[in-house]
Parts: sequence; C-alpha cells; structure tokens
Amino acid sequence: MSGAADQSNFPTMIIPRGTEIRVNHQGQLSIRTPGNLVIQNSGNYSEIESTNGSIRIEENVNVEAVSIKAGQACFIQGTVTAWKVHAKRIALEDKAKAFIMLQESENLELARGARLVGNFANEKELFLMMGKFTSQLKELPGGVDMSSPTPIADSPRPPSIPGNIGVPQTNADALRTAQSLIERELTRPDLPAKDAEGLREVLYAIREHNVSRIGTIYRAAFAEIRTPSDSLKQAYDALERFFATRG
Repeated sequence: MSGAADQSNFPTMIIPRGTEIRVNHQGQLSIRTPGNLVIQNSGNYSEIESTNGSIRIEENVNVEAVSIKAGQACFIQGTVTAWKVHAKRIALEDKAKAFIMLQESENLELARGARLVGNFANEKELFLMMGKFTSQLKELPGGVDMSSPTPIADSPRPPSIPGNIGVPQTNADALRTAQSLIERELTRPDLPAKDAEGLREVLYAIREHNVSRIGTIYRAAFAEIRTPSDSLKQAYDALERFFATRG
C-alpha cells in the first residue's frame, strides 16, 4: 500500500478563514472561529468561541474551559467543566455532564439522563450564595481536594461583590479585589483583544494563587493598556498594595 493510500484513511482538517488558534503559557488552547465548531478531542482550553455558529462537544469528550461562547447554540454530549458558558441555547443531550459556574442562555435544555451542576446567572449571584454558606465551605470533608485552581477564599469573609468593593484589609482581600475587578473588566464587549489577553494572564495567575507569576507579569500587562478604566486602576492599586505589604 502506498503512502498516498495510507494518508487517504485520515480525515482532512480544515481551518476556516478568520479562525484564531492560540496557546497560552499554561498550555491551554484558545479557539475562536466565525462558524460552527465541533470538539472531538478532550483537552484543557482557555476559550472556545463560535462568533456566529454553534458549538458541539461530542460524546466521550471531556472539555475543561474558562469560557465557552457560541453565537447560536452549545450542544453537549460529553463532559464539560467551564467557568462560563454563553449561548442562545444550551442543550445537554443524554448522558451529558456539565459543571458550569456561570450560565448565560435564553433556553436551557436537559435530557433525562443529563446532569448539570452550578448554573449561576452571574458573578454576583455566585458570590451571594457563597457568602450564605461560608460555614459549610469551611467544613468540607477532609478528602476533598482543594489544591486545584480556585478563586482565593482563605477567610470566612465572603468574596467582594462587584460594584460594592471595600478597602482590602489583608493580602487575600487585595487579591480578591483585583480578581473581581479584572473579571468584570473582561466582560466588556469593547475591551481591545490585546488588553484582554494580558489581563487574562494576570487573572489565571491570581486564580491559581501563583504569587511569583503575578508579580512577574502584572505591571507589564497593565502598562500595555493605554486608557485603563477606573476598575482597572483599582485592580492595579490592589495588586500594588498586595506586594507592598509582602515586604
């Protein structure tokens, strides 16, 4: 059998015009395409976006992503773990599993055998719920693994709610404040892509509590922003206070 015949047995990959594919320093893949997108490989993604079409995560595929955004629908057959999923329609088919913290959709459809965990409408709703059950969070079973990347919450004080952020009193408060402000800024539709990329790198480092990484990149990331908003100025000041108190 010839080499050409061997190659004919493999599917052809087509990258449509206008598609952007990037990999960040954590090895997370970011895909942004104008049309429909089908995910057939499990992986850890930063962002998955179909600006005008739909996204399908196929059966037996395990996807972890910070953000999934579809102009039309998001169909889930496999397993999805995501901070935010935005689509006009989100459909979990039979045996699908979705662990979604923030879900934004006009229609949510769950098959009988599907499972959905999370499903908060926005960050404020999530923060309020966490604040109500602070004591329960402190009493998690010893076998629960808390080492995975999560927003910082090492004190009983509930996380700051966007729009009502007070003066930080501890190092953890300063990081929480910066995280909350940056997350809010990244939801702005008019935020330039170059500015957003640097801010995401800072946000990922904060979520992982990677202090050395934060200190290495945050000043350069903020310096790239020509016209920072008041929220970004507050976030920068919070990070400056954090490192100033570390001595």
